[in-house]
Amino acid sequence: MGRILAIDYGKKRCGLAVTDPLRIIATALGTVETGKLWDFLKTYFQKEDVECIVVGEPRQMDYRPSECESYIRPFLQRFAKAYPGMRVERVDERFTSKIAQRSLLEMGAGKKKRQDKALVDSISATLILQTYLQMASRSNGFQGEDPGLELENETS
Repeated sequence: MGRILAIDYGKKRCGLAVTDPLRIIATALGTVETGKLWDFLKTYFQKEDVECIVVGEPRQMDYRPSECESYIRPFLQRFAKAYPGMRVERVDERFTSKIAQRSLLEMGAGKKKRQDKALVDSISATLILQTYLQMASRSNGFQGEDPGLELENETS
């Protein structure tokens, strides 16, 4: 069973998170500059068995795609060509940055740490991945079986 990698794709940097091999726990991997993401993915996929990626889907309050989608879409098209056998899922990422900042505040993190955009992006990727895992477990009636089975895009 391969891992699931989440990407909070941004213009400057991408937050990353990954599951354990059993797909139970989502863990932050950190961030990578967007321009270096392809090199990171190539290296990571050579070292780890990744079966699926989950990419945040930025939306406006009325569910329309946000303007950020205009630079995520080319990444997804290029990814599909580079890794045609890899499943790609999308998860609504609204409020993940706010939730990440609130989590840091509740943990007692200082102002400097709460303003660290790389840390917020990494936590946001973890939240995206946790959301996906929860959707998968509900979709499959998860009771010990594989939560990473094919899903319809529930956020559409």
